[in-house]
Amino acid sequence: MSRAAELARNLRFTASFVLGALVTDPAWLVLQASRRLPARLSAVVVPRVERVVGDGTSGPAGRLRAAWAAGDVTAIRDAEPQRRTARRVRRSLLGQVDTLAPDPAAEAAAGGTTPRAPQHPVAVHHHLTNSLPHTQSGYTLRTHAILTAQRAAGHRVTATTRAGYPLTIGALGARGTDVVDGVPYSRLVPRSLPSDPARRAEDATALLVEAVRGSGADVVHATTPWTTGAAAREAARRAGLPWVYEVRGLPEETWAASHPTAEAREAATASERFALIRAKETELARTADHVVTLSGTMRDELAARGVPTDRITVVPNAVDEALLDADPFDPRAARERLGLTGPRYLLGTVSSVVGYEGIDTILRTVARLRDAGVDAGALVVGDGVARPRLLRLAAELGIAEHTTMPGRVPRDVAHTYLAALDVVLVPRRPDRVTRLVTPLKPVEAMALGRPVVASDLPALREVCSPVDGGDPAALLVTPDDEAAWAGAVEHLLTDDDARAAQVTAGRAVAAGRTWRELVARYDLAYAAAAGAATSNRKDLG
Repeated sequence: MSRAAELARNLRFTASFVLGALVTDPAWLVLQASRRLPARLSAVVVPRVERVVGDGTSGPAGRLRAAWAAGDVTAIRDAEPQRRTARRVRRSLLGQVDTLAPDPAAEAAAGGTTPRAPQHPVAVHHHLTNSLPHTQSGYTLRTHAILTAQRAAGHRVTATTRAGYPLTIGALGARGTDVVDGVPYSRLVPRSLPSDPARRAEDATALLVEAVRGSGADVVHATTPWTTGAAAREAARRAGLPWVYEVRGLPEETWAASHPTAEAREAATASERFALIRAKETELARTADHVVTLSGTMRDELAARGVPTDRITVVPNAVDEALLDADPFDPRAARERLGLTGPRYLLGTVSSVVGYEGIDTILRTVARLRDAGVDAGALVVGDGVARPRLLRLAAELGIAEHTTMPGRVPRDVAHTYLAALDVVLVPRRPDRVTRLVTPLKPVEAMALGRPVVASDLPALREVCSPVDGGDPAALLVTPDDEAAWAGAVEHLLTDDDARAAQVTAGRAVAAGRTWRELVARYDLAYAAAAGAATSNRKDLG
């Protein structure tokens, strides 16, 4: 496709998307557009937009959105709005509910074909929610590392992203295919975006089927959430291929954890929306030919939902060997390279800035240390909905001038920011999602020779330990014990021997968690998927 044709396609789809949102819910569109501005600008613009159009929860349409945000599906079903906009919002929300309905036909149809067994090298088609270069997150970085390692191992790798992405996040000039480090990411762009979610899903699946068949794939590999997984399952069925579902998170738990208070999180966990998402994710894992997940904690969770353990392969978060091959930056050298000045010590993280990451603990730890006479500052790199609240907290604690929050940074700079920290903190809040799902950043920090202090949660204990078992190479602290956090950090800052021992142990943990070491586990998963494509699904009963 020529560049002119790409731009015309992008314009046509974007016009359809914007027009549909204007007709259905213009206040939502204005809010979402303002929230996608750069971090420094959105912090100023979003409050002003909310004052003009409301926070999205006022009026009949807003109350419907608020019910969906709370997970109250019954309130949406029972509503009888009189205004046209509210009726459209209700219809759209109920369409989303319908996409979460159980699919009994999926199990019945799953064993209808006998796929060909993949040979080495394997042709793998990955279907993704998002990707580099338009989105930088733990999800996209893991994806890119996997695809790069598979290419290096000789496999033929192709990839697509969810329908409409990245146009739906504002990348209007996006190419039809982005090539990053030799890895091609192809975009599925429908002619338009129907208001009916069922029609939208069918259009997306048709595009994916065409891409899968054109790729010559031996296996389809999809990731959470269910919207990505369901499209891949159906595309694999139509193409007669085995499919692997990579459970990288528990979307219902992540959604519940996004609520601002403990009471709201508890209510969300008890809601119908939570139950629907959980059931859909469980259905996809049970009907996949094989499941990959990130940790033993998540494997055990999936087994408790009825996924046979012999159909689950654990491929933990890992790092590129290049991080281990390079000499670690001294924090001061890294700060000089970044132009950072200020306190003697910098504590912090490179992370999504959301509530369950517990980043407020970093600010409270810095405040305690400064009160104790330690010249410490906070460095938090990344963006997210919690950023404005954290900036206000820094001011309330009296450490605003000692707090640096640059927002998102290019991926090639993120490691330098991580190296600039004297101690990396991973203070995740003790929610179910953080107890089960392992993050990437502790492994990267250990590879870079940075000491780590982390919340004492099962998933963090696992990711900070050697793959084959052993003691964690991080100091683990009770999540809510502010004094213990300050004490653990001060111990590492003042005890050179303890810090050096932890750095050595951390580098050893990271050396066992490289993609070159772990990518072969995918080959086993693909072979198992091909062998299980017929028999395992019949066993689900």
